[in-house]
Amino acid sequence: MTLRIATLLATWFGCGRVPFAPGTLGTLAALPVFFLLRELGAYGVLGGAIVITILGVWASGHVARASAVKDPQIVVIDEVAGLLVTLSPGAQGWSVLVGLVAFRIFDQWKPWPANVFEARLPDGWGIVMDDVAAGVWAALLMVTLRTWIEI
Repeated sequence: MTLRIATLLATWFGCGRVPFAPGTLGTLAALPVFFLLRELGAYGVLGGAIVITILGVWASGHVARASAVKDPQIVVIDEVAGLLVTLSPGAQGWSVLVGLVAFRIFDQWKPWPANVFEARLPDGWGIVMDDVAAGVWAALLMVTLRTWIEI
């Protein structure tokens, strides 16, 4: 029963099971959560990111151990946490799309410390924290862009 719940969460209710681009679908599937939490303000979105990060570490760790794969492709809850971190500084309008694209780029690129987290942290920690780090980079980009131009 625990593995079933962990798998349901880790795959973000099945999004991770699509055969093509599960990470992108997982990222897109975070948007309804963001739109709900956005009503609570930036701290509400950040709080949601923290809760999903904690659940993600637990769930993805279970799935990784059960599948004997370090970072199973079906795990996409990390994308949900990462996008919420990205959008937590108060994304509105077009900046939601900019944040989504920025997060996907940083998630693929894995700049420091995301690459270190992915390589060195055990189980669910490595799976989730590299995406959280990518989300921090994308959030910093969003804040910088907001300072220079109106997004």
